[in-house]
Amino acid sequence: MSENVPPVQTQSQDPDQEHDHDHEALTSPLLPHYQRASNSTSQLAIVGVNVCPIESLDYEIAENDFYKQDWRARDKIQNFQYIFMKWLLCFLIGCIVSVVGFCNNLAVENIAGVKFVITSNMMLTGRYEMAFLVFFLSNLVLTLFAAIITTFISPAAAGSGIPEVKAYLNGVDAPGIISLRTLIVKIIGSISAVSSSLLVGKAGPMMHIGACIASLLGQGGSRRYGLTWKWIRFFKNDRDRRDLVTCGSAAGIAAAFRAPVGGVLFALEEMASWWTSGLLWRAFFTTAVVAIILRALIDVCLSGKCGLFGKGGLIMFDVYSANISYHMQDVPPVLLLGVVGGILGSLYNFLLDKVLRVYAIINKKSVTYKIFIACTISIFTSCLLFGLPWLASCQPCPLDSTEDCPTIGRSGNYKKFQCPPGHYNDLASLIFNTNDDAIRNLFSKNTDAEFQHSTMLIFFVTCFILSIISYGVVAPAGLFVPVIVTGASYGRFVGMLFNSHTNLNHGLFAVLGAASFLGGSMRMTVSLCVIILELTNNLLLLPMIMIVLLVSKTVADAFNGNIYDLIMKAKGFPYLEVHVEPYMRQLTVADVVTGPLQVCHGNEKVGNIVHILKTTNHQGFPVIDEPPHSESPVLYGLILRAHLITLLKKRVFLRTPVRIGSDAFRHFSADEFAKKGLGNVDKIEDIKLTEEEMEMFLDLHPFTNASPYTVVETMSLAKASTLFREVGLRHLLVIPKRTTGSPVVGILTRHDFMPEHVLGLHPLLVISKWKPLRIALPRFLKIF
Repeated sequence: MSENVPPVQTQSQDPDQEHDHDHEALTSPLLPHYQRASNSTSQLAIVGVNVCPIESLDYEIAENDFYKQDWRARDKIQNFQYIFMKWLLCFLIGCIVSVVGFCNNLAVENIAGVKFVITSNMMLTGRYEMAFLVFFLSNLVLTLFAAIITTFISPAAAGSGIPEVKAYLNGVDAPGIISLRTLIVKIIGSISAVSSSLLVGKAGPMMHIGACIASLLGQGGSRRYGLTWKWIRFFKNDRDRRDLVTCGSAAGIAAAFRAPVGGVLFALEEMASWWTSGLLWRAFFTTAVVAIILRALIDVCLSGKCGLFGKGGLIMFDVYSANISYHMQDVPPVLLLGVVGGILGSLYNFLLDKVLRVYAIINKKSVTYKIFIACTISIFTSCLLFGLPWLASCQPCPLDSTEDCPTIGRSGNYKKFQCPPGHYNDLASLIFNTNDDAIRNLFSKNTDAEFQHSTMLIFFVTCFILSIISYGVVAPAGLFVPVIVTGASYGRFVGMLFNSHTNLNHGLFAVLGAASFLGGSMRMTVSLCVIILELTNNLLLLPMIMIVLLVSKTVADAFNGNIYDLIMKAKGFPYLEVHVEPYMRQLTVADVVTGPLQVCHGNEKVGNIVHILKTTNHQGFPVIDEPPHSESPVLYGLILRAHLITLLKKRVFLRTPVRIGSDAFRHFSADEFAKKGLGNVDKIEDIKLTEEEMEMFLDLHPFTNASPYTVVETMSLAKASTLFREVGLRHLLVIPKRTTGSPVVGILTRHDFMPEHVLGLHPLLVISKWKPLRIALPRFLKIF
């Protein structure tokens, strides 16, 4: 391998190289470089706001004798039950997620609405100081409540949850990200955080809520609650649970935006690492259920039964116009929107990544700092939202307005704020409002003369800054809605600049601006295009939205990656990308296998098994047969740590190293080797054995996966990485090219394919590391 690597330079590096190394250090994961110990396969990652050990999921089916016997014993009725339960669980996911999404939106509208009504009524009587005090304290209390329950009950509920769920679907098992506690905190905390006027969204948390609901339904029953029917136990494995979580994430986006097709495409384009036509069909069915139930619930609210503000419209913005026509003179402004949106989106990602790193450093100090940051951001936000409208001049109400002007104590385009009768404050109409209402005002048609240039510029800068500093607080917080608000304000500002040179109205420019900023930040195309179309109910905008998304994504890709990938990298999740690093083609799997290798024999002494389990944290062990049980050393298969612990708990030991044979099916059942529910993992420390039992033997053959995936030691690391990701493996056995000696060289896990690990073993590859085309930032920006 040394022939393919440039020689080490002994001279000092030039300044450009030093700055490159400084930049690499600033963009490395937030955690210190975690060198795996020889007895552990665990890594560390930031889950929510806490540092936790993580493992990989077992998407591979352990085809041992019990698994084969269980499938052979199933009749047609049980197979039908398995298929029926898949669809029934998808139906239940759709029902529950739609109801939760509706109630979430209803709670936000009423809590925030009452707050703005009380504040507006006080301002009508001239009690401005008291109005600010009520607005300030209500926001602070709501933020403090969200921060406290997140910090003390479920830190994994902080943030949007999209990076965590995306890593889960890639095979990363992070503790608590889809637990019942996280679900409850995510629902309550999201309502509280969004109602507190923080510039955060509820779409990301809604996706996380859908994933939690799907995982809890797919746990396969619970002995604690008496749910252990045979037809539920079929889902006690990571593979089926992964499919349900994928459907749940699609349902969450569908419920947040009332965009069923967009939800499916979002799960396909951004979330899932594994996809089939059958999964596509079930995800589509799940989002269809969401759409139908939401429509029924909205009809109930339209009759006025959901409170003063609970009209139930969710985040649907109707900007339909039957007379949209495109001309060549409209193309340059749209292209400019895409280019500038890509630049702004990449800058947004860059700044957000740096802010999250600062927050992570502060959050490590103590719980007090976490809550203090949240309260500080709330105070700063309240001061801006209440203070900035005073800088705007009052505008006379338009004579041809289709709604009341000014609007007092409710949502609308014309907020009175401090203005005299017959006038409105255009900045207050945007900034002193909920995020959903602000977007409605920006997207509204026939309002080209409503906002001033200075108003749109101030609102854009405010949203850009607040959305960056608000996301890192210890509370459930999404990015979708803040990005839409920011992009819409920038798009409407561009539309105002090109007012006399285009046929498109300002509301359509706001839609295109939101699309360009979404494409520049999140780098999705198809799913974002469909979500925006479903949001706006305007199919005539399709060509323009496609152009804007393609241009903005292309421009932004020249600077950095999408925001969710940057967050995953910063948090330390070992996410396996679709495209492997080119330098991996220079290495073979034998170059990254580390030892010492822990193996078990087909007939192993109980004491040896206990010693291996207590001295290592490995989750899988090769099982080999040696003479006299075989003619030569041969790899029999792979056995999981959880299965070894189950065998020790049952204490079906043998006094001599012989095969247990068919007696294994009499002492054990397939259910005992199924995936345990969340928080029910057995530990070796809980098993107490006598000295006599430690000298006895266990026959591992019936419980070993006799057909594990294996690769020869000369296979390239790039090809092995592709196999590992596409199949969804947790362990990949490496066998020797020659049959002499040990039948197994080592085990590859997810950690072995991480660039940090590979480059740590082969530091010379850093010099020859291929880097994607990126436009370099000025040196003065690299220090931040």
